[in-house]
Order: sequence, then structure tokens, then C-alpha cells
Amino acid sequence: MTAKTILQMACLVSILFASTGVATAVAEQPRDGVFIHVSHGGDDPHRVLMALSMADIMSVDRDVLVYFDIKGIDVVLKSSDDLSYSHFPSSRTQLAALPKKGVILMACPGCLKAAGKTADDLAPGVQIADKDRFFSFTKGRILTLDY
Repeated sequence: MTAKTILQMACLVSILFASTGVATAVAEQPRDGVFIHVSHGGDDPHRVLMALSMADIMSVDRDVLVYFDIKGIDVVLKSSDDLSYSHFPSSRTQLAALPKKGVILMACPGCLKAAGKTADDLAPGVQIADKDRFFSFTKGRILTLDY
């Protein structure tokens, strides 16, 4: 086959896919989701701020849920320190901006209780984790990032 023949066949296949609706079916695929797990707090601000930055980046074209447990609970309280590190926006800045971009922020209820805190102690935009929401925040595949 010549290069010209291959090009003609590629064009024909493209027209065929477009006319049969296959291209439309691909375009209607559900968005994939990103589940970001944050288990560190002020003990490792680089991890926390990287996780929040990844949530911001991924939220452009993915459904994102950020789950805070263990030491991560210390990041999402009203009384939390505003963490900073290197070039990253601070933790409070990112936590305030993420829900406006559709990112779901959740705190582990057991870890919150272990820290002697309640849902009333959570920063605005942070909710108590619900296991059903872990599987329903996106209709596509779920990728997990762990910080």
C-alpha cells in the first residue's frame, strides 16, 4: 500500500465512524473520577499541599473527591493552621477554592471523633465522609492518589 492509499482509507474510516454515531458515543463517555486520600497534616505540609494542588489540577476535567483521615483531619478544621510550603498556595486558600470548582471535601468521622472533634469543628465546605458517596461521586472510572 502506498502512503496515499493509507491516507484515503483513514479518511474513509473517519467518515464512516462519524456517520454511524460511533464518534458521538465516545464523546458521551462519563467523566472519570479522582479519589485523593490525605492522611498527613501539619507534620508534612508538602504532602498536604501537593494533594490539594492535584485536586485543583484534576478538577478541570475530572470529578474529584478529597478524603482526609488520620492526621489529615488536622487540616480541615476551622481552627487549623494555614499550612504553607514552597510555591504551593496555602492550605486555607486551596480548601476555600476547591468546593467552588466542584471538588468534594470529606473528613473521616472516626478520625474526627478520635481527635475529640465533631462535624461542627469542620471548616466550611468540608463534610463528614459517607461511604456511598465514595462510589457515586463519579460515573466513570476512579483513580486513587494517596498522600
